[in-house]
Amino acid sequence: MSGLVIDAERCVGCKRCIRACAFGGIEVRDRLAHPTEACTLCGSCVDACPVGALAIERPEATGNGAREDALGAEGLSAYRDIWVVAQRDAFGRVLPVTLELVAKARELACERGCDVVAVLAEGASEPVATPGLSSAQQPAPTPADTLLAAGADAVLRCRDERLAAQDPEVMAAWLAALARERLPEVVLMGATALGREVAPRVAVQLQTGLTADCTELALDPATGLLQQTRPAFGGNLMATIECPAHRPQMATVRPGVFAGLAQQGASSAGSASAVGCNAREGMIEDVMLAFDIVPRVRVIEREKAAAGSSITQAKRLVVVGRGIGGKKNLALAEHLAELLGAELGCTRPLVEAGWLDYAHQVGQTGASVAPEFLLSLGVSGAIQHVAGIGGAQTIIAVNDDPAAPIFGVAQYRVVADCVAFACELVRQLEGRG
Repeated sequence: MSGLVIDAERCVGCKRCIRACAFGGIEVRDRLAHPTEACTLCGSCVDACPVGALAIERPEATGNGAREDALGAEGLSAYRDIWVVAQRDAFGRVLPVTLELVAKARELACERGCDVVAVLAEGASEPVATPGLSSAQQPAPTPADTLLAAGADAVLRCRDERLAAQDPEVMAAWLAALARERLPEVVLMGATALGREVAPRVAVQLQTGLTADCTELALDPATGLLQQTRPAFGGNLMATIECPAHRPQMATVRPGVFAGLAQQGASSAGSASAVGCNAREGMIEDVMLAFDIVPRVRVIEREKAAAGSSITQAKRLVVVGRGIGGKKNLALAEHLAELLGAELGCTRPLVEAGWLDYAHQVGQTGASVAPEFLLSLGVSGAIQHVAGIGGAQTIIAVNDDPAAPIFGVAQYRVVADCVAFACELVRQLEGRG
């Protein structure tokens, strides 16, 4: 049995454990400590006990960190493959973040020697490819076809009308049941509004860990564990998290931090680099949703949200920092962005100063972006900001400090006053008509 264990012969009822616990997870009755339901097994009481009467017992693990209580002798070797949970927009199209994750999973799977499996939920009435028809006669590519073309080895597709509304509770129950049956080693989801609802539910049902809002994923070369990096303490440092004793390893990933297959320059025709290490032809397998899973929410009406631009999906981006000098120069930056057909972004200090809304913030605590072209004006290049622009294909940085860190990630570097540079660029663009 695991949990907080009290040695009754040693405990003296001093209550130091109570003072050390921030959660009310322990109490003293009849001069003997007792854990409560609020105990989180944080270990504070164990450290505070002067007589060593408290201890935490956890499930024993094998040498590779397996949970024997869940899997017996098979351990972690029973878990295999990297799953990417597909998300779609209101028109049924696969979201870019899903394609980014499939491409990243492809890279990790090549290192790990496993497959990439996309998990797709659809409504029962959605169109599918018809066997026997040529590609020209088929309807537009289905989401499953898109996932295979993006690099997935297989697609697990569930077509059920209960999934059409993308109810987080229904999706989580389906994913958890499927994961218990198929035992994936890693499960990845985009950190969208839906992903942030579904992923924690799945993690709780599977009793595993979840790292939210990751900006980097890698494999530990020694252990093969997934290293999940995310900003912590308000973006002031980067935390790399591993989940050694539980499976699957789960993470949600910010949109825009990884390049999709097309951005990596891979051929869409299905080359070995594009489709997978072994150039295998992907398969679509239809799976079921349990009959006893019943939605508790009924969609009565859908109302379209107000239209608005998103810097996350912008192809071109002008990002301004404190180097622009003052709020009055924002109008110049906005005009320049308009002439370039770009969106306007900014660094965190400008949002904190009230110059621009949070929707414009680029960086670890804002949006992660991957534009084709990014013009950086007066941005110093703090590590938190640089982590958010890692997906940009071409960065032009303008700063009057030749030692500015932003120059370390820029393809083109201009040491100059960014306001004077912007004025001259506007003049030349307007002169072209």
